Amino acid sequence: MIEVALSDRSLIDVTGEDAETLLQSIVTLDLDSLKAGELRASALLTPQGKILFDFLISRQENGFLIDCRADIADDLVKRLTLYKLRARVMISKREQVFAAACWDDESGASRPDSTGLRDLRFGETAVYRRYDDSLKATGDIAYWTDLRIAHAVPESGSDYALSDAFPHDILFDQSGGVGLRKGCYIGQEVVSRMHHRGTARRRLLIVESTKDLPPTETPVTTFGKPIGTLGTVSGSKGLAILRIDKVKTAMDAGEPLVADGVALNARIPDWAGFTFPESSGSGDE
Repeated sequence: MIEVALSDRSLIDVTGEDAETLLQSIVTLDLDSLKAGELRASALLTPQGKILFDFLISRQENGFLIDCRADIADDLVKRLTLYKLRARVMISKREQVFAAACWDDESGASRPDSTGLRDLRFGETAVYRRYDDSLKATGDIAYWTDLRIAHAVPESGSDYALSDAFPHDILFDQSGGVGLRKGCYIGQEVVSRMHHRGTARRRLLIVESTKDLPPTETPVTTFGKPIGTLGTVSGSKGLAILRIDKVKTAMDAGEPLVADGVALNARIPDWAGFTFPESSGSGDE
């Protein structure tokens, strides 16, 4: 079993008799689908449908636990408090936090730690999040990075900037991070329109090269024009949010995708339910 300490996380408690009603009306995840013991991705959007805050959420006694980047926790608490109004809800950030991810490095079917919260972003691979015992968390953070890349699990800061990406860009529509059948929430109209019209053009893809990839935020180009940027990178593999129509055009023409002189290939994650669109024609568009 591998257990890796995640030093950049904070925890926020949202409790009280109105906690679920409040969160259900503002976050992307349909909380009706969230079961005890599960940890799922969600977000708070701008009215224009872009991701303002991203986080993981789980049920706890009398409310919910939010796991987010440490550097956005205070602002997230302020934003949630702003929406609270007269709701009977308590919102508080925990002062001392230990977080670790653990999983089996040989069998995705095993359950390495049933006392933790199952991180559903990794599908059939049993990955758990723990918040208590730091003694076992001795794994290198590079293992966690490799696991995220292999399963196409993005994180803001590394793979996209907050207030810049739509949920569809990071595959929330595929992974269940947005409730496409739930009622209204902030930014819902834009997300719903993008989904039903099939207008999502930027998608998170897994990229790979025969050489080590350049750093995060390096532009990816084809036909000499940018089509996206590299996100998380580990050796010759990484993640990138790219214009999938331009990727298809390059594939059809036998034109390479290039990042700082390094040729790379891009593919859709195996678990995703979309395909590359029809070629957009020449790379001159």
